[in-house]
Amino acid sequence: MTDTSIQQGLAVLGAGKMGGILIEAFLKDGLVTASHIFATVQQTSSERRAISSGKITPGTDNRAAAKKSDVILVCLKPLTVGHVLDEIRSELNDQKLVISIAASVPTEYYERRLGGNVPVIRAMPNTPSMVGEGITAICKGKYATAKHLEIARKLFDAVGKTVVVDEKHMDAITGLSGSGPAFLYIILEALAEGGVKMGLSRELATLLAAQTMLGAAKVVLETGHHPALLKDTVTTPAGCTIDGILELEEGKLRVTLIKAVVKASQRAKELMFTDKEN
Repeated sequence: MTDTSIQQGLAVLGAGKMGGILIEAFLKDGLVTASHIFATVQQTSSERRAISSGKITPGTDNRAAAKKSDVILVCLKPLTVGHVLDEIRSELNDQKLVISIAASVPTEYYERRLGGNVPVIRAMPNTPSMVGEGITAICKGKYATAKHLEIARKLFDAVGKTVVVDEKHMDAITGLSGSGPAFLYIILEALAEGGVKMGLSRELATLLAAQTMLGAAKVVLETGHHPALLKDTVTTPAGCTIDGILELEEGKLRVTLIKAVVKASQRAKELMFTDKEN
């Protein structure tokens, strides 16, 4: 692999929800053509359907897909990673790149199971990638280089923002940005329910809550200001916002959200160890 392009092909092993989202984005951005994407699903999977308006139909032969590709994207559940690596091991070498989005599976596990100094990148994207507003954290294994990181960054930039981190932070990132959308949907739903309680239609309340959440997040990203500072700009003395904040504090929303991230992060550390064979 002499540059940051995908010269031979891209294998997407486990082309389910996230794998399909990534394939759609890669095609849209012209990072790889449909004829050079080799997607697979389990033989019994209900996800064996056409991807990208019929341009790609996933197969079931992981080894064949890996053989035809110089980049192998592993989009599997943690407990199935080991079995698939055993299938494709003979087709991998130090000239190919493995990129894994399997939660909790460390690069060291891939390197040990595959052997042969295979370069590995670990990534954690999230579901807002489906609308191009994802955030993906990537880190490199022992044999991966800065060039390999750049290949991964180029791919995941197609679905949002990409950050390079130390691998020791990946479980915390899984708990925060990986699980975080679910936490935010609950908050969004609750805000909309509050609007309904006060007489708004559900459609209007949901629109107001969603756009408010989107706008607030954009202000944080574009100004770089601390959320606490931005909160204070909304909170006028003796106004209605401070009364609402008091309710949030009494309900322990802040500590509950912190504990949710901690719990999800701890669970991410455990996933790889629930299968004794791995």
